Amino acid sequence: MELTRPSDVAELDGGIFVHGGTEVVPLVRDGILSGEKLVDVRRVVPRGVDNGVIGAGTTLAELEVDPQIPDALREACRLAVSPQLRNMGSLGGNLLQATRCWYWRLKYPCRLHGGDRCHAREGEHREHAIFANDFCASAHPSDVAAALLALDARLRTTRRELALVELYRVPDETDRDVVRLEPGELILDVHVPAVEASVYLKAMDRKKWSFPQVGVAAARVDGDVRIALAGVAPVPWLLDSPDALDAATPLPRTEWKVPVARALVARALAALG
Repeated sequence: MELTRPSDVAELDGGIFVHGGTEVVPLVRDGILSGEKLVDVRRVVPRGVDNGVIGAGTTLAELEVDPQIPDALREACRLAVSPQLRNMGSLGGNLLQATRCWYWRLKYPCRLHGGDRCHAREGEHREHAIFANDFCASAHPSDVAAALLALDARLRTTRRELALVELYRVPDETDRDVVRLEPGELILDVHVPAVEASVYLKAMDRKKWSFPQVGVAAARVDGDVRIALAGVAPVPWLLDSPDALDAATPLPRTEWKVPVARALVARALAALG
């Protein structure tokens, strides 16, 4: 595989984008991602924080200690993975994380791989989705994406601007991707509006360095409260209200996630005051 290191957006010409490599390198190694060219975008993607605009190349470790960053995003970064990975992983890469579903990772012919079955629905699925899980029961693993969804963040890519919620889509028979980026499209930066208060809470199997079983981000933006969840659907999940948890469709072994989500949502709203 060829490795290129462009220094400008104009030099981008296909290939697999890689920044910190914490997500892409394992997927390439395991044969889930394949291509003829690996494109190191570290000299293309902005890095740092300036007046609510965060370069997509900023690492999670940098974000968790930056006082300009809302509490929910800083806490989501602090609770994500290990210190080593937070020092390598970029904001843009984290938003594009693939599912941790073991059937997908082990390359079972599931629906996300073009097959006609969701193996998790029929097999082991304790860590899987409680929303939008009919076609694919995978659970999105990004704490950071849930926090930014609650914060009503917007993205700038090499081709357009869009709300973070528009980045994701629930997969179906017509389109099995969970993100709406076009081939060759690269996230450049993230705009986070001013918020009055925000919080991120997380339930996980281990006290540290674990993917969310249920993550809850809540933020008060322009007087309105937004609630977003991680680990409960194939994409980061926005709740219209706490009562929206009544519409959950858990699988037999994911029913435990519903009361956990209720408890975390209640705690998050209490923390907002």
